[in-house]
Amino acid sequence: MHILVVEDEVRLARHVSRALLAAGHDVTVMHDGETGLRDASAKPFDLVVLDVMLPGLDGFEVLRRLRKAHVDSRVLILTARGELNDRVNGLSLGADDYLAKPFAMQELTARVSALGRRYAEKAPIKLEVSDLSLDLTNNELHRGTRRIELSVRELTLLRVLMREPGRVLAGRNFASASGNASMNTT
Repeated sequence: MHILVVEDEVRLARHVSRALLAAGHDVTVMHDGETGLRDASAKPFDLVVLDVMLPGLDGFEVLRRLRKAHVDSRVLILTARGELNDRVNGLSLGADDYLAKPFAMQELTARVSALGRRYAEKAPIKLEVSDLSLDLTNNELHRGTRRIELSVRELTLLRVLMREPGRVLAGRNFASASGNASMNTT
């Protein structure tokens, strides 16, 4: 799954990202509500792992706006606000699951897997930048009508770049963004 983690605690976000990457997911991390809302609205994420207490917009407001804009990404609230009223509020706003901190990383990855099983796969996803088109279901790359063959590593890097057009990524960003922590980018 392609997962957006919106968590302002950098260390926790890094741990969550690593666990999800190890479970085979493609992970993007944002650290504030406004940026998280912008990315979740603009890109096709399968799941958004959303903290509530975020700088800028809080997670409940992010969720409210996502649902108002008909963004159909699944949302798992991951927050220290675990009171009954908070849980009911998050689920009422359209969250698919709610997990209170502190939590076990195994439980988080199990809930993410359950959310992935619970919902039917979406239609095939294509990334398009200019005249490049990458079909993510079968890893076919086309420039216009011409098919281009790439290695698995090249496709992985291209997928990361096409999901973040215009963003400058340093070599160390490729390892975490592509899900391959052992990738040598120098």
